[in-house]
Amino acid sequence: MKKTAYIFLFAFMTIMAASSCREQTTKEKVEDGVEEVGEGIEEGVEEVGDEIDDATDDN
Repeated sequence: MKKTAYIFLFAFMTIMAASSCREQTTKEKVEDGVEEVGEGIEEGVEEVGDEIDDATDDN
């Protein structure tokens, strides 16, 4: 009886572990891409702002 319970427990744990290792869906990939683009735009705006500040400080 214990052996059967251990087999079912092992099977359950294996299924749970396998389901947590799924790949990202298309929606998740798009969301990640949008976030990366947004971060890139923010960095670009900050760099442009810094350049403007540097150019106006020299005059």
